[in-house]
Order: sequence, then C-alpha cells, then structure tokens
Amino acid sequence: MEFTQVVTNRYSCKKYSEKKVEQEKLGAILEAGRLAPTAKNLQEQHVYVIQSEQGLACIDKVTPCRYGAPTVLVVAFDKNNVFTYPGGKRDSGAEDAPDILSAELGLPENEEILMVMDLGYAAEGTGPLPNHSSRKPLSETVTYL
Repeated sequence: MEFTQVVTNRYSCKKYSEKKVEQEKLGAILEAGRLAPTAKNLQEQHVYVIQSEQGLACIDKVTPCRYGAPTVLVVAFDKNNVFTYPGGKRDSGAEDAPDILSAELGLPENEEILMVMDLGYAAEGTGPLPNHSSRKPLSETVTYL
C-alpha cells in the first residue's frame, strides 16, 4: 500500500475488538520507534507496553479514550536526559505530560509521559466517523513565508 493511501485511509478507532496484536507486529512497531531519530541521539525514550488487566485498568482510570484496545503503548522520556535548545525555553522532552497516569503506573520519577497510543484491531462494524474525509483546504492550514 502506498503511503498516501495509508494516510488517507487511517482513522481514529473508537471501538477495538478483543483480538490481540501479534507479537511479530508489535515487535515491528517497537523496532520502528527504536530506530526513529531523537534529539542529539540521546534516545531518552522508554516505551511501556500495557497489556495486563491491571495496567489497562490504570489507563481506563485516567482516560475514557482506550476504547477497549488490548494493547496501549505509553511513551515516556527521561526528563534528566534531554537536550535543552538554545535560549533554554524548551527541551527535547514533552511539555505537560500526564502526571496522573505516571503515578498510576508507578513510573520512575525521572520519566515523564510523552504520549499514550492504543493498538489493536477495529471491532466488526467499526469505521471512520462520518466527517472523516472532510478536510480544510491547504490554503486554510498552510502559510508560505
């Protein structure tokens, strides 16, 4: 499948089936993340693969947006090992990460959550929202300077 087809056809799943993501596919996703560039190649990311009932319950406690996904990736970073950009106004870590989930999962204090990503297979009959293909024209979202 061409990349543009992947981007065009993707959608935010609002209901997952109980089918588990195969270890081979999960491994490929994790490997792609491992190979992704990081600021100054510090590789400060840490991915937590949440699949246990207890872990998923922690996710559900802080957000209603898991939609039954059997696997959730929680991507964190070591806030003590980030690159501070010139001027010192920001660093290569995320700002405003979800501290409540960090506490629920018992993550180390030096790690801050960057994102939470559901993984799974869409439940039967699930599809994109009715407005999925509606997009603003580039003239409303892009400015050339």
